[in-house]
Amino acid sequence: MRFISLPDNPMPEGLEARTVTAGDGVRLRAALVRPAGQPRGTVALLQGRAETIEKYYEVIGELVARGFVVAALDWRGQGGSDRGLANPLKGHVDDFADYDRDLAAFTASLLRAETPEPRFALAHSTGALILLRALRGRDTPFSRTVLTAPLIGLGSMNPPGWFVDGLSGLLTAAGLGDFYPPGASLVRVEERSFEGNPLTGDARRFSRMLAIVRDRPDLAIGPPTIGWLHAACAAMREASRPGFAAAIATPVLAVSAGADRVVKPVATERLIRRIRLGRQVVIRGARHEILMERDDIRSAFWAAFDAFIPGA
Repeated sequence: MRFISLPDNPMPEGLEARTVTAGDGVRLRAALVRPAGQPRGTVALLQGRAETIEKYYEVIGELVARGFVVAALDWRGQGGSDRGLANPLKGHVDDFADYDRDLAAFTASLLRAETPEPRFALAHSTGALILLRALRGRDTPFSRTVLTAPLIGLGSMNPPGWFVDGLSGLLTAAGLGDFYPPGASLVRVEERSFEGNPLTGDARRFSRMLAIVRDRPDLAIGPPTIGWLHAACAAMREASRPGFAAAIATPVLAVSAGADRVVKPVATERLIRRIRLGRQVVIRGARHEILMERDDIRSAFWAAFDAFIPGA
């Protein structure tokens, strides 16, 4: 569960490795970074599917520079955390309740035990959906939360959501949940091209993502399994019900990417309208990974973050 440091992606100074054990025994890789001097609070950094803590070194540094303690986590099945299948490249969970266990353990054994209040969360894509599920409870540790490109609906690069939901459900029921979906691209992450990618318009940051998995192939995963898609569709379907948003009392800022093809910003808009203390900002021209985007797009994000998070 060691961390790597590369010339264009140096490890944040003072990063401390942690191991969190979920309620079902899965070991999760986590990290803690403290600022110099008295902290202004804590930001929990919750990544998207197929990401790693290393990918967020720049973001961690920017949060620490703002005076926050940062706690970060690799979800089960990716990064340096335990993999659930014999083929470690398959990104898989049977149910998003598995991720709920990860977040509960991370909250109990790291956030509440080692970090100061007030506590905030910054969550991307799949991580944002997992966080929203947790915000329905009364015992949330977070005063405010910021979501980037939350996974609420599938974007235009994917087949229609109703089709993915129905087909993945049928194939999972047939015992094929651990298989890749029909037509899934098995191109290795480090071999992907910048041209036409749906993630970022910044070539340097795109190359940095690839450099991480070239140096540590064990951190990479491939496409989601059929079972993962079925679980994600079930979680998105649940999030679309009016009662889901009505149960969230924590202030939520959703920052959507105007050029997102991975998720559907209009689905985020519908959800945010139902959250009593929710608001949405759309950054024009941004692709899915807003925090890995061009400097002008990232500056727009940080302006929204700083206006929303007290103490920043």
